Amino acid sequence: MSSPAAPASPSRLPDLIALAQVDSSDNRRALLRELTDHFFGAPTHTPNEQLLFDSVLTDLSTEMETAVRAELAARFASAPNAPQTLIRRLANDEAAVADAVLRASPLLSDSDLIDVVRNRSQEHIMAVATRPVVPEAVSDAIVEKGDDQVLDSLLRNEGARLSRAASETAVERAKANPALHEAAVQRRSLPPDLLNEMYFVVEARLRQQILERNAAMDPDLLESALAAGRARVARDDGALPADYAESLAYVEELKAAGQLSPQMLARFLRSGGRTSFLIALAQLSDVDFHTAKQIVDRRELDALAVICKAADLDRAIFLTYAVVLLSAETDAMGRAHSYARMYAELPRDAAMRTLRFWRMRRGAHAA
Repeated sequence: MSSPAAPASPSRLPDLIALAQVDSSDNRRALLRELTDHFFGAPTHTPNEQLLFDSVLTDLSTEMETAVRAELAARFASAPNAPQTLIRRLANDEAAVADAVLRASPLLSDSDLIDVVRNRSQEHIMAVATRPVVPEAVSDAIVEKGDDQVLDSLLRNEGARLSRAASETAVERAKANPALHEAAVQRRSLPPDLLNEMYFVVEARLRQQILERNAAMDPDLLESALAAGRARVARDDGALPADYAESLAYVEELKAAGQLSPQMLARFLRSGGRTSFLIALAQLSDVDFHTAKQIVDRRELDALAVICKAADLDRAIFLTYAVVLLSAETDAMGRAHSYARMYAELPRDAAMRTLRFWRMRRGAHAA
């Protein structure tokens, strides 16, 4: 005959809850840990038990010092069945306590997270920005309320979904802060038209990454990106120079006579006909005047290389432009030759795709 089964051990939960309600308890820290162990010691809890745990753990934790609350938060952060009220309270605690819960708890709703972002510290917002998944609505709030350090983390988190509006705001902020350049350019889900807006403000290494992404872009994605970009291109990029009308008439006259050539553009540069050069360059590459002016005014020789390569100009012509534009700088010839080497290595397809984003401005000004 088999021995009778041993009686199940009675649950200590009623005793623990009764002890927690005694104001004079000298061992509340140990009690809190025992209650936590008891919670995790059972695979499931009845709805009533869950409510009791939630109420008692929340009340007990309120009286504990920061280190104890942080320990409690770390234990419950990833638990899918953690007490809801406790999780929300810990998420709104000081940053040292809230961090683990905000980074990992699956129980926090979008509304819970947005409330934290709008009402708590930058440390709290940073924790939310690093969650494995950040929904669009939460990202919108982070972009609005977070500082640039938080934005950097959000942009680097590919699990964060950014709306079009949030992406546009993020790029405008990134353009103004070099510390955000890398995070913006390397974000794989950044809309391509916004990626190309970063071209004129980032360093050469990141410009090369933009060109490589453009070269690898699917044609359908390219078309949809261009369509999205056209919707937001600025209508006013600044006043035209005083000699614009006169220079335009001269360029049009040369064009009608069949005398507007790449060599003529070099002659404009050498003779000081800067506005004529810019007008002719804009027409040659089919970009707007202000984009061409920005490239030349800032001596963006790698950007000039994109234009010239897309127009299939000879390397010697590009080198001529580079030498003249850099003539006032130290070692102008050496620098020009380094750009000429870059020009030779630049794939024409990448240049043409990049130029299509810049041409959006021309289309917007013609609208």
